[in-house]
Amino acid sequence: MALSDTRESELLRVKVTAGVMLLALGVLAAVLWRVQVARAPDYRSSLYRQSVRRVRLPAIRGAIRDRYGRMLADNRPSYCIAVYVEELRRPGRIERTIDAVEDVIRSVSGIVNLPREVDRDEIERHIRMRRPLPLLIWKDIGPAALARWCESDVHLAGVDIYVEPVRAYPHGALASHVLGYVGRAEPANGEAGGAYHYYLPEMEGKYGVEKTYNAVLAGEAGGRLLRVDASGFKHGEIGEREPAAGRDLFLTLDVRIQRLLEETLGDIRGAAVVLDPRNGDVLALASRPDFDPSDFSPAIAPDAWRRLTTDPGQPFFNRAITGTYAPGSTFKPVVSLAALENDRAGGDTVFGCPGYFEVGGVRFHCWRRSGHGKLAMREALEQSCNAYFCQLGLQCGYERIYHMAEALGLGRETGIDLPSEAAGLLPNSAWKERYRGDSWRAGDTCNASIGQGALAFTPVQMAMFAATLANGGTVYRPRVRLVPGRAGDVCNVMHWAPETLAVVRGGMRDVVMAPHGTGRRAYVEGVVMAGKTGTAEHGPREARRKYGWMILFAPYEAPRFAVAMVVEDAVSGGTTVAPRLHALMEGIFGDESGPVQEGRG
Repeated sequence: MALSDTRESELLRVKVTAGVMLLALGVLAAVLWRVQVARAPDYRSSLYRQSVRRVRLPAIRGAIRDRYGRMLADNRPSYCIAVYVEELRRPGRIERTIDAVEDVIRSVSGIVNLPREVDRDEIERHIRMRRPLPLLIWKDIGPAALARWCESDVHLAGVDIYVEPVRAYPHGALASHVLGYVGRAEPANGEAGGAYHYYLPEMEGKYGVEKTYNAVLAGEAGGRLLRVDASGFKHGEIGEREPAAGRDLFLTLDVRIQRLLEETLGDIRGAAVVLDPRNGDVLALASRPDFDPSDFSPAIAPDAWRRLTTDPGQPFFNRAITGTYAPGSTFKPVVSLAALENDRAGGDTVFGCPGYFEVGGVRFHCWRRSGHGKLAMREALEQSCNAYFCQLGLQCGYERIYHMAEALGLGRETGIDLPSEAAGLLPNSAWKERYRGDSWRAGDTCNASIGQGALAFTPVQMAMFAATLANGGTVYRPRVRLVPGRAGDVCNVMHWAPETLAVVRGGMRDVVMAPHGTGRRAYVEGVVMAGKTGTAEHGPREARRKYGWMILFAPYEAPRFAVAMVVEDAVSGGTTVAPRLHALMEGIFGDESGPVQEGRG
């Protein structure tokens, strides 16, 4: 009986032990299933996150061309010497790897005969923050250094030539205020945070059309997947998505006219704009002083940046669209238009000029101190008589002049597709009460009627005014991007009477074509042109500084060009600016001119 009980007890213990073992195996199997099957995607994702790095690949930037396809901005290859740190890594502390990189740099320096550009701190910073990427130890090396490296028989592990695109401007400083320049893009480049681990250097528009149309030129970035080891060094490449190149941008500029315009401006401080009055296309736009956008590619040197930003001439200041100037006598056609269209005067309205006009105890002098005598509107435009226009302005009333100028787009942004355009200033009684604490007076009307006082317009606004007179009354929005088949954007249409246009355009024609017109120095044989000179005093009275202006359109009967030019320190519009426009128009027309029309027309 005792033996049987013992056997049963042992059998029970075996069964219990077997049950426990089976249960343990079941639990182990369940845990293994959970780890290897149920949570496998989570572990694979974790492994992927720890071993894969995403690198953003910038696209090739689109080129910029003029209206005829001539290159204005392109990309060139920049040859760099790169060290691939993963091939030089040493076991142990990071300093040993840094030492290995420094040894390689010294060896390469002796081969290419270039001084060292990367110090130890930069190497350490790269290894700690960007170790899967190549370390560029020399950037944008010249052809001599490149040839020495390629012809060398020395083989150094982990060193190779690395090519990156940089912006190139084949015409140097030509049209710099239109083209602008590029700089390094922000690391995130506007994308959601965490999209990439690393960003390769990318160009981004910082000024001019490079900035305005950056989205068009930049293209679509690609990406590359890198496998890294436990230490973060590159182990291999998994895959790559090619970037899509940016689109080329065609501008309305004509390189030939742009070059002519810049040559005629010379070294003065000023600006000029040439438009097509038939659609608002900007054929040329220049501001002086200028800069060379090539200096910014691949990166501007600190000394060059300091020189440009401290230059008293302000090379970055685009005077053509941001500079505002009193228009002087170039505003007188606006006064004529307002008076004629509101029936406040006619072409035969006569006023006398004894050499000045006096109102409220203030004397407004005419440029001809002996006076012009009695003259009608067309001759007053030709001779730019201040006394006449003071009287015409008072007879018309400033409110009508203000509304005419406002309808022409003066004193507000034109909407040109360039950054940082200024609105200028077209004052009225409300403005004077608010900012000067005084009411509008007759003297203010006289001042405005001769283009002085608080009036301040940009050269592009005055060029659009000239274009509107040229085409008979259509106010276009000026544009620098050429879109084939797209008509100009119309901002307003002036329904001027033919008689009004005949008087104003005729007077402007005489400015250039008549023997004693104030703009006679702009005359080009064989080309009938119309224009208006202007001289505006600015700054302290004792300094006697003057802005010199001239607006012009040609050919007279079927205008294809409208121009505005301002010179900041001038003798007068007729003396300083008109000869420059003569050189410009002579160059533009070349052999196009036919027989000139004689007489007053």
